[in-house]
Amino acid sequence: MYDLIVIGAGPGGYVAAIRAAQLGLKVACIEKRSTLGGTCLNVGCIPSKTLLHSSEWFWHLKKEGAHQGLTFSSLSYDWPVMQSRKEMVVSQLTKGIEGLFKKNKIDWIQGHGVLTNPHTVAVGAQSYEAKSILLATGSEPIALPFLPFNEKTILSSTGALALSAVPKKLLIVGAGIIGVELGSVYQRLGSEVVFIEFLDRICPNFDLEVSKQLLKIFTSQGMTFHLSHKVVSAQGTTVTVQGPQQETQFTGDAILVAVGRRPYSDQLGLDAVGIQKTAKGFISVDASFRTSQPHIFAIGDLIEGPMLAHKASEEGVAVAELLAGHRPSVDYLSIPSVAYTFPEVASVGLTEEELKARSLSYKVGKFPFKANSRARCSGEEEGFVKILADAQSYRLLGVHIIGPHASELIAEATLAIQMKATAHQLAQTCNAHPTLSEALKEAAMAVIAAPIHL
Repeated sequence: MYDLIVIGAGPGGYVAAIRAAQLGLKVACIEKRSTLGGTCLNVGCIPSKTLLHSSEWFWHLKKEGAHQGLTFSSLSYDWPVMQSRKEMVVSQLTKGIEGLFKKNKIDWIQGHGVLTNPHTVAVGAQSYEAKSILLATGSEPIALPFLPFNEKTILSSTGALALSAVPKKLLIVGAGIIGVELGSVYQRLGSEVVFIEFLDRICPNFDLEVSKQLLKIFTSQGMTFHLSHKVVSAQGTTVTVQGPQQETQFTGDAILVAVGRRPYSDQLGLDAVGIQKTAKGFISVDASFRTSQPHIFAIGDLIEGPMLAHKASEEGVAVAELLAGHRPSVDYLSIPSVAYTFPEVASVGLTEEELKARSLSYKVGKFPFKANSRARCSGEEEGFVKILADAQSYRLLGVHIIGPHASELIAEATLAIQMKATAHQLAQTCNAHPTLSEALKEAAMAVIAAPIHL
């Protein structure tokens, strides 16, 4: 009898298993893959960011090398080497999790876990019992009925990370974060990248002003966007698209379908234990992540909320600590979101549109990277920092960054929001000079009408 069985070894499941073991619980983790780490590590976050990094090096040298005084007789890329490096990074990290499981004496059970009764999970012919069970099976890409994935010409994000060659023309259905990240990889390496987006904007979860700026930058980089367009049918790699005025056909060498993900909640045996799903496949939980069976928990992409690896990790830790008798909590306002494009985009807290929808009174402070010394030194001057603060208390409500290394800069803002800091406190924080982080300080100073370098 285990204290806890975790089904799924992604960033929610494996982190929960490790934390529970650290707190003295006897833990097993069931994973259907032959490696640990889930979608994020094996076919998602890690491989995509590795390819983004490699392609960005090539793109920067090609685009800005001469301006930086870097000259060379020729410049090319080796796609198989890029892919090989990606696989090496993934392998190193999955083996690292295996080591952590051994260190913390966690039993790794390979196979597909199915609930057979409220305290039992079956893996094939073998059954395992636990006092508590955590469901952390993540999500999977959504396919369109007329564009089923074959992972050769009709791609999910998984297939798009493993192409044998860079396509001459790539059609991308959906201009959310996954679409623009993978589109950036292939555009940098020479693909003609064309987006077809149903909404009238890209990356809709970001602040509207940031989304508009990102669209301008991507367009200047050479990517093409057809907004307010809907794919209605397909034949091979040709799609028929309904626009505001007329139907148009687009043909590519490959099509990436990036219209979102859905929770992987089927085939878990939920009906056998009386756990219901919503119409969209999510599992309903209370504030402590308990399902209708109070000893069975669910986290991450299985429950409502942003589908983010770090969100799942925070929830996994919370469940483990709850089982150990602690009183954890997850502050969802302090969970950042990032697009690892160039420039990067990072956001934490509420957007300006959300503040308006809630009829909240707020102040705005902005600072452009073109006025930041470090950005000038590196030649990475596109974008800005935008800070939203309560109009009376000046408490920080949202921070939105489009610019160099936004994924790292957002950490300071995340801590500030989590600590319920004010714009005055952020403005009084001393940042080293010259650093990109000074743009955060200046944006906070702009909120209180006291910017120095504007």
